[in-house]
Amino acid sequence: MFIPLHDANNLKHIKLQYVTFGLIAANILVFLTMSIAGGGASQAAAYGLGYIPAVVNDVAELPANLVLLPEGFTYVTYSFLHADLIHLGGNMLFLWVFGDNVEDALGHFRFLLFYFGCAAAGAALHGAIDPGSGIPLIGASGAIAGIVAAYLILHPKVKVWVLAFGRIPLRIPAFIPLVLWVGFQVLMLGAGDDSGISWATHVGGILAGAVLILVMRRSGVPLFDRSIVTPAAVETQAEAAPAVRSGKVPRWGR
Repeated sequence: MFIPLHDANNLKHIKLQYVTFGLIAANILVFLTMSIAGGGASQAAAYGLGYIPAVVNDVAELPANLVLLPEGFTYVTYSFLHADLIHLGGNMLFLWVFGDNVEDALGHFRFLLFYFGCAAAGAALHGAIDPGSGIPLIGASGAIAGIVAAYLILHPKVKVWVLAFGRIPLRIPAFIPLVLWVGFQVLMLGAGDDSGISWATHVGGILAGAVLILVMRRSGVPLFDRSIVTPAAVETQAEAAPAVRSGKVPRWGR
């Protein structure tokens, strides 16, 4: 429904969102490596690194030749694998637009923990709802959903550029597309949609992101854009402010 493009939300605590950049680079590198390696290697990686509920819940056992890591690691490793370029591009676009400000609110190391925590929560809910599934879960959607939830709690009033219906550019408050996105994930999970998308992973990431941002954010970081001064408030302040020596009221920039 909405494709995010840009949010013009300046960083306040960090100079560079290098964890966000690093995660994007890691996801792209893994995708390129799997693409070069070919279909057989990609399938083996999906089973060896993807999250498989039946294996984690001891309902089934993975063949020894496909075991790459202890199964507990797959709560995170699955998030670095993607089915195709559209799958990868969609997740990385959301991470690019919204990840930097969440990293800014948390700090670099805590943001990395936050990202992995949301990915793990997404996998956990997926596994709880379908514990006997032998299909590998892959994709960063759980972690991205957590970032969306955190951004919605931190910056609902910030204006973002989006493509509505994939073609109409709009600049609207972040809460409009993000609330609709979150609501759609919950609706699809409740409807029991069987399109091959794990809506449970998305909802698990959303829940984790909403909780973790409350307890992991930097001390003093406000919620719901409470530190943002609205244009109306700025005009009121400008009118009330004393004139400077030149006799002119100081200009207020956006």
